[in-house]
Amino acid sequence: MSGIVTAVSSSGEYTFTKPNRESITLLAGLGVEGDVHAGETVKHRSRVAQDPTQPNLRQVHLIHEELFAEFRAEGFEVVPGDLGENITTSGIDLLGLPVGTLLRISDTVLEVTGLRNPCLQIDNFQDGLLKQVVGRDEAGNIVRKAGIMSIVKEGGAVRPGDTIKAELPSGPHRPLERV
Repeated sequence: MSGIVTAVSSSGEYTFTKPNRESITLLAGLGVEGDVHAGETVKHRSRVAQDPTQPNLRQVHLIHEELFAEFRAEGFEVVPGDLGENITTSGIDLLGLPVGTLLRISDTVLEVTGLRNPCLQIDNFQDGLLKQVVGRDEAGNIVRKAGIMSIVKEGGAVRPGDTIKAELPSGPHRPLERV
């Protein structure tokens, strides 16, 4: 399974959207250099309030650009970085990957930890958008489509145009859950 990086984004401040960059640098065990969410322990404000010593399983946020086409079909305009992701992808089914998948991008390696749990800030960004990223399937199960979270195993630079190669973990497929 493979895809491509279409955009990279980061912000040193707690902002909902993140500006696009020419490149970002991933730091092993920390996240995106200069990004507010980088660190060994949780940096998302709600998680820090619960327990600031939790490991940071949300170092790098990836989202698939194909989701933006779904948004446009429903009347929303979203571009890379708008939902706070660090890496925007194309051509790879991020939501279908199991926990523990390794994503090789250029010289870097990310390990997939789970799904982004979308919050109400998405509706503050564009009213009604939250319903586009959280819903229910036919069986009534919650479906989250706001991207995946990962940790940095091997650092380096990531740029638009870089190829993404997914290596599935051995053993049984563990579906993604929110982290």
